[in-house]
This record gives sequence, C-alpha cells and structure tokens, in this order.
Amino acid sequence: MQDAEKNTTQEPKLELSYAHENRRYVGTMETAGYILNRWSGDFNVNGFKNRFIYDVLLINFKYLALLDTVGGVWDVVNDTIFGAIVDKTRTRWGKFRPYLIGISVPLTFFSALYWFMPLMFAGTDDMHLPKFIAYFLFHIITETAGTFTGIANTGLLSTITPFPVERTRLIMQAQLLAIGSNIPSLLMGLLLDLVNNKVVSWKLQNLFLGFGLVTNFGAAIAAFFFFITARERVQQSIEVPSVWQGIKSILNNKPILLITLSEFLEGFSVGTNMTDYYIDVLGSATLQTIVGIPGSLFTYSGYAFLGRVRRRFSTRALWIASDLWTDMCWLGACGVGIINKNFMKRSVMIPTMMIEESFEMMLYAVRKVLPAELYNEAMDYCEWKNGYRTEAMTGVARGLITKIQRIANNVVRNLIMSRIGYRQGMAVGTQAEKTKFWLFVLSTGLPVITGALGVIPKFLYPLTGEKRDRMYAELAQRREATAREVNNASPEELAEIGHRQMEEAKRPRGDL
Repeated sequence: MQDAEKNTTQEPKLELSYAHENRRYVGTMETAGYILNRWSGDFNVNGFKNRFIYDVLLINFKYLALLDTVGGVWDVVNDTIFGAIVDKTRTRWGKFRPYLIGISVPLTFFSALYWFMPLMFAGTDDMHLPKFIAYFLFHIITETAGTFTGIANTGLLSTITPFPVERTRLIMQAQLLAIGSNIPSLLMGLLLDLVNNKVVSWKLQNLFLGFGLVTNFGAAIAAFFFFITARERVQQSIEVPSVWQGIKSILNNKPILLITLSEFLEGFSVGTNMTDYYIDVLGSATLQTIVGIPGSLFTYSGYAFLGRVRRRFSTRALWIASDLWTDMCWLGACGVGIINKNFMKRSVMIPTMMIEESFEMMLYAVRKVLPAELYNEAMDYCEWKNGYRTEAMTGVARGLITKIQRIANNVVRNLIMSRIGYRQGMAVGTQAEKTKFWLFVLSTGLPVITGALGVIPKFLYPLTGEKRDRMYAELAQRREATAREVNNASPEELAEIGHRQMEEAKRPRGDL
C-alpha cells in the first residue's frame, strides 16, 4: 500500500488545518435541542431500578438470570437486523429522524406501564410466574423498540455537523448546560432513606410510581424536541451500501475495532451497583450524594481547561490517562475499606469516598467528551476509507460482542447476588456481614481488576495528530465536490456520482 505522503505528490497540497477551523452549522434552537437530548439521558431514577426490583416488584434472581439470557440473545439478533435496515434508509427527512420521531411517542406511553406493575401484581412474591411473564414480555417489547431509537439516536448525533470542532463544542455545551437532570435521582435517594427509616409513611411503590412517570414523560418530551429540530448535515452516500459493504466497513475500520476491543476487554468487569452498597451497608442512599459534593467542584471546572488539554495531548494519551486514573482512584478506596472492616464504618468511608470522588472528577470532562469524539472520528474514518457511512451497522457491531458479554455478566451478577446471601425485601442494613463485604468489593475494587485489560488497545489508537488532520482535509474536499455535482443532477447522473464515490474511496490512503 502506498504511503499517504507519496499520494500527495500527484495531487494539490491539502490544507491540514481544516480539522481545527471554527465553522458552525448548528443554530441556537438546534443547540438547545442537543442539550435537552443530553439532559433527557440523565433525567431518570435508573440508579434505583435494582431497589425497585428487589424491594417493590420482587423478581427472583434466578428469573432475572433467565431473562438476561433469553432477552440478551434476542437483543443481539434484532440489533443485527435493524442495523442493516437503518443503514439502507434514505428519506427526505433523513436517515435517522424517521425512526426517532415515529417510535418515540408510542414507546414512551408503553414504557410507563413498567411503574404500574407492582399495582397490577400486588401481594405476589418473587416466584410469581404470571408476574415474571408480564415483566419478560415488557422487557422484550421495549428492548426491540429501543433498538431502533438507540441506533438512530447515535447516528443522528454523529451527522448533525461535519466539523469535529463544532461537534466537540456541542458535546461540551451539553455536558455543562444539562443542569438539573440529576434532581430526580437526588430526591429519590433522600426520600428512599426517609421511607426506609420510617420518617415518612409513604409506600415505596407509590414513590417509584410518581418518580417513574415524571421522569419517563419529562425525558421523552425533551428528547422529542431535539428529534424534530435536529438536521442531518453529513451527506450520506447516494448509493446505498449493501450488507456486505456494511460488514467490510467495520472490518477495515481500525479505530472502531480498537474501541470495540477495549470495550470487550473492559466488559469482563464483574460488579454491582454502588447504590446497593450505600443502602445495604452504610444504610443511606443520600450518602452517595453527600460524598460527591467535594468532587462537584472539579466536575465542571475541568471543561474550562479541556480545550487547552486537547491541544496539548493526543486523543490516545487522554484516553489512556482517563482510564488508568479512574482505576487507581477506585483501587485506593477499596484498599482503605478492606482494612479493619472499614467498609462498614461511616466515619472512615465517607471521607474516603469524598477523596476518591474528588480525584476521579479531575478528569471528568475528558471522560465525558472523549468517548463521543472517538465514535464520531471512527464514523468519519469509515466515510473517508469507503466512500459511505454505516453508522447503524457499525453501532450494532460495536455493541454485538459487548452485549453478548453483558448478557453473561448480568447472569453472573444475579447468581452472585444469590450466592453471597443477599436477601430481597429485608430492612436496610440487616444483610449478613459477609454479604456486606462482597457488596463493597463488587462495587469498588473487583470491577477494576476484572476489566483492567481494556486499557491495552488504547495504546494502539492511530487516528491522531497529522493523520487525523489529513483525513478531515480530504473529506472536506470530497464533500464539497460531491455537493457541487449533486445540485441539478439528473437521476442517471446521481447514480454515476454514487458509483464514483465508492471508487474514489478505494484509492490507497496510507497506513491508518
């Protein structure tokens, strides 16, 4: 394969500063929608779903393991089918928006049924088969519909603008300005403590019902606003890629392969929800909020330095640093907790977790912005390498291995909960000491140790520096040339342009 520099001797010299030009397409209304879409992702009480299942709905761990197995297999199958469908979509409204707008409304109303299930099966125990069957069917239906919207939402976010600087700006704005999205979670933790400690006499099922419905519809309205205001500006290839071309675009996409491999190795991480530790060991969900207060000082201040950090350090260096830094923070907290049974002592663990949160949040901005940038770069690389974009199939392939792995991990986690002696429906703080120990280890140190190999592929990430700039410069030339040709072209000419896009992408482009 010819080297990229050799090719440039036969072509006009490219302006490699293109990747850093401050061009903007996304207006104020659309930016607000982008922020609201990000806000909707955190406007929920999903952090307490385990408590809903353990203490209110009551589904046996063995049933949950069965659901994770069967539902996970179906998830893998429908992802593959729906990914191919989405990538073949070409409409006047775009490639992704028809699915988001058409499915979101009915899915929102159907999802509300989840919080009514304790009322529908009141008085039943954790082995009640009709309740499990209803829960199983609900899970399958919502997962199937959610596959379309999940694939489409990810694709839309990667095509809202062709300029990487503008994409980074949107990601940072969304992270900074999605204010208040965690309020339901904070209030839920506080009220859950008040109910569990008999300070208020509310029923847990009513508490979950109220918060569940408010967050379900509130998040849906915010996201829907984005779906109707957003535009897809990265031009899709005129010629629709075949399934084989979609597969090929994944196999020759080194960045996405490395990202997927890293996620695969990290997927061996075995652990439980940190919320369970705070509730069942330290006796209060609110403590999780309290220990995060000092770290909040670093949560958003890091964005002020992110631009400077991005210019000074490569994508690869930041990706590696954020991983290792976070792991060291959690291992330190785990080590303190194991000594002298400190994991059960509030006087020790509260300041320890405050320190851990503060150090971890120093790289919060990097950890929040970088994953989205990596994925967007990989999609641009696909277009540059192949002449077409396969956001849906790439998203499916990226998630395929990790989903299979997550199925196994969910099954293992539910079996572990049973194995360590966790008993559902017990009063807060009354689990056995052995159970408390494992809840602590499974939420701090063990996930880090079992997922440590995920850092290795990050050292091989190639799309950085001059190589990255060259890719964006060539993409800019190609997109502008295609746009000029497409205007006023006949159907026959459009077909020829599409064919030429594919052929142009086959030209050797150096070792990336």
